[in-house]
Amino acid sequence: MNEPTPTPTHDRSSWAARFHSRVYRYKRLLKQRWWIPFSCVFIALVIQGALSWFAPQRFISIGRMIVSIKLSIQETSVYTEELSNFLGTQQALMQSPVVVQRAHARAVAQRPDIVVQPAELSVAITPKTTIFVVRAIGHDPQYVKAFLQACMEEYIKLKREMREKTSDTTLAGLTEEILHLQRDLKKSDEELAEFQKTNSVVLLQEQGNNYGMYLASLTRKLADLKSEYDLLTTMTLDQNIERQRQQGVASTSSEAGSERGGGGRNANYELTYQKRTVLLAEKERLEEYLRPKHPRLIGINEEIAQQERLLNTYRKQTSEYLENLKKSLELQITNVEKDVVEWDAKNLSISQRTAEYQKLKAGQSRVQALYDRLLATMQTLDVNKEISPESVTIMEPAFDAVPERPPIIQSLFKAGLIGLGASLAILLLLDRLDDRMNSYTDLQDLFDEEVLGQIPHEGLEKGQKHLGLIHAEDPRHQFVEAYRNLRSSLLYMNEGGNKRRTLLVTSSVPNDGKSMTAANLAITLAITGSRTLLVDADLRKGLLHARFGLKPETGLSEVLLAKKDWRNCICKTGVANLDLLPRGGTTQRSSELFVHQDTKDFLKAAAAEYDCVVVDTAPVMAADDVTSLAPLIDGTIFVIRAGETSGRVARAALELLYQRNVPVLGLVFNAVQTGSGDYYYYYRYKDYYKPYPAKPA
Repeated sequence: MNEPTPTPTHDRSSWAARFHSRVYRYKRLLKQRWWIPFSCVFIALVIQGALSWFAPQRFISIGRMIVSIKLSIQETSVYTEELSNFLGTQQALMQSPVVVQRAHARAVAQRPDIVVQPAELSVAITPKTTIFVVRAIGHDPQYVKAFLQACMEEYIKLKREMREKTSDTTLAGLTEEILHLQRDLKKSDEELAEFQKTNSVVLLQEQGNNYGMYLASLTRKLADLKSEYDLLTTMTLDQNIERQRQQGVASTSSEAGSERGGGGRNANYELTYQKRTVLLAEKERLEEYLRPKHPRLIGINEEIAQQERLLNTYRKQTSEYLENLKKSLELQITNVEKDVVEWDAKNLSISQRTAEYQKLKAGQSRVQALYDRLLATMQTLDVNKEISPESVTIMEPAFDAVPERPPIIQSLFKAGLIGLGASLAILLLLDRLDDRMNSYTDLQDLFDEEVLGQIPHEGLEKGQKHLGLIHAEDPRHQFVEAYRNLRSSLLYMNEGGNKRRTLLVTSSVPNDGKSMTAANLAITLAITGSRTLLVDADLRKGLLHARFGLKPETGLSEVLLAKKDWRNCICKTGVANLDLLPRGGTTQRSSELFVHQDTKDFLKAAAAEYDCVVVDTAPVMAADDVTSLAPLIDGTIFVIRAGETSGRVARAALELLYQRNVPVLGLVFNAVQTGSGDYYYYYRYKDYYKPYPAKPA
């Protein structure tokens, strides 16, 4: 079986619905309580008018001050004013309590015959200028003028005191700093002098240059010796001999070994080598045409052998010579390295003393420069302190005080705004305290129950005391359609497949429209062809028979009290398919009657003979009748009247029904204003029901 489609519910978070609901609520509140804003504004205007009329005469005096044209100030000036909000700062300073108190004292001191009186001081800035308009208002014209003049003078005096205080504070700080620098400068001078006593600055510089040059030459010599030694060690004997043969004399050993005869030995080796080469060439030439044992070849071979013996001798001598040369280079390297270490230590000592001197000299120069600058600043401060001009001076002294013309219109306008604001606050407070529902959105905010229908508010016609019941050709189209919509909601509300044959209509308090709703609902059900019985179960004050223009002698009271047959008490209403069981006589025992078995038997019999039984009862909070009768009914309809029913009371009534397991089908929102933003029914299209004009014959 397909699951039933869930019924769409009202979106409580809809901003638009809430907005329109609040607007309509406030409009309704203002319409109902319009006299509150009117009264508040009227009272405020009357009070302000009385205050203005009976207020004593006040006098006003005006003076002007201007920002002075200042001379250029040197870089060493120590007092400046922040210009980002200069005018606003000066305006606040002119109205400060210090200036006002001093002005009162100054005015009394200058004019002992004047008594101190309250006076108002205000300062305004002329637009697009640097001119201050100073006003004083009071009840004594002479005191007002004296007070205003004293205010301007005391303001200038206060500014001068602030500048002098700032200058004195700065001067004291500079003096303390200079004394501190004097001690530092004296200490630096003493340290520099002490160093110069034990070190000659000129000699240090000269020694530093000489030591550096000599150390550099030793370093180069050491590098050359190490290079020559590494070369001799790396090369073989033949390579060394060939190197000496090609160069004649080795460049590194020419200086070190010239006295040892190295040059002559190398020359003999070269001559012998050349001679052997010539003999070998001659032998090769002779071998081309002479036999090996030819005397000339034998002689050449002997000469070649002799030259080779000489070469071997020379090679042995050269090997010994190279070994001696390497030992000599080792000794020279050791000696030069020792000298480098010694002279490097001397050069480092000279560099350290020179660096110490430069450090002492730089520190002394830095302290001296700072000392000179602060001393010059302090000397300039004393001069600027005396000659610095005022930033704001008096442009026009205080004029004679003249009577003030109170701004009546402005005062009344402000009073009206205050009264209007107070009235709005009162209205908002009343709205907060009022929990009555004025719109569909308000109803949904307070209740979770389903809304079966909204009944629009219908006014009484001229001469009517009660609103008439609906009928088949009723011209009140939106009123009738609302009850038809309620009927449809009930007919198509089918839970569990069982049709509800008995319906009870109630409300929380009287005058919510439950009886009218019950009667009109019964009429709409009867119009559809359903046999409907309308029962007036309000045995205390029920008047349904009067709605239908009937005057019965018996009714439900007699059925329950006198055991009369209820069928004999039925009245015809004039509406097809609709019968009425009126109240009958009144009784105060209705609650006891409803819990009796006779009531159950009556309801069972009526439901068997009629398609639908609609029961009208007393309000829930008025009597216990409903809570005794409603559990016997198939479904209960709860009526809430827009703008009248309290949300708290309605909720309490529903809770009483729920405690007795009463099946509440839903709510009927009665007497809804059609101008409400969320009244969704047919009032917008009421022209649809107008008949077409008749065609001309």
